[in-house]
Amino acid sequence: MSIDNDVRNHQRTSRFLLSPFEQRVLPRLAGALPRWVVPDHLTGLGLFASTAAGFAYYMTRYAEGWLWVVSAMLVVQWFGDSLDGTLARTRKIERPRYGYYLDHLTDAYSTLVIGLGLGLSPYMLLSVGLAIVIAYLLLSINVYLETYVFGKFSFSYGMLGPTEVRVILIALNITALLFGPLPFHLLGFGATVFDVAGLGAAVAMSGMLLLRAFRNLRTLARLEPPRNR
Repeated sequence: MSIDNDVRNHQRTSRFLLSPFEQRVLPRLAGALPRWVVPDHLTGLGLFASTAAGFAYYMTRYAEGWLWVVSAMLVVQWFGDSLDGTLARTRKIERPRYGYYLDHLTDAYSTLVIGLGLGLSPYMLLSVGLAIVIAYLLLSINVYLETYVFGKFSFSYGMLGPTEVRVILIALNITALLFGPLPFHLLGFGATVFDVAGLGAAVAMSGMLLLRAFRNLRTLARLEPPRNR
C-alpha cells in the first residue's frame, strides 16, 4: 500500500467516551455555519484558542482569574479543532492529504503550547508539563506509524481522547479556582494536584504506548515472519 493510499483510504476507528455526543452535535453545528466559513477558518480558530489558552495559563502567575480564560479558550479550541474536519465532510469538500497533514501538525502545536503554558504556571512544574507533551507526542507518532503500516487510523488509547482531556483540564481549573492549587510537599519537593494529575497522565500514556507497540510488533512479526537465508 502506498503512502498516498494510506492517507486517502485509512479507516478511522477511534472511540472515545464522548464520541456519541460529538457524533450527534458536530454535524448539526457544521450545518448551522454560514457558507462563507470554511474548514481552514476553523483550524485557524483552534490555533488561536490553543495559543490563548497557553498564554492564559502563564498569566495565572499574576492572577488566578486567568483560569476562566483558559477554560473558555479550551471550549473555543474544541469548537475549531473538532469542526474543521466535520465541516469538510458535511460539505463533501475533503482534502485528505492536506487535512491529514494540517490536522496533526496543529494538534502537535496545540499540545506543546498548552503544555508549556501549564508548566510555566504556578499550578504545575515545568518538568511535568514537558513530560505530558513528550508522552502525548510519542503516542501521536505511534498512531501515524500505525496509519501507514496497518492502513487504519485509531487515536484512541482507552476511552480518553482530546475532548475528554479538555474536560479534565476545565475541571482542574475550576478546582483550582475554588480551592487554590492545593500545594503539598513530597520527599522535599513542592507539588500541586495538577502535578499529580500530570504525572499520572504521563505515566499512563507511556504505559499505553509500550503495550500498543508490543502488540503492533507482535502482529507485524506474524504478518512478516523472518526469512531464512
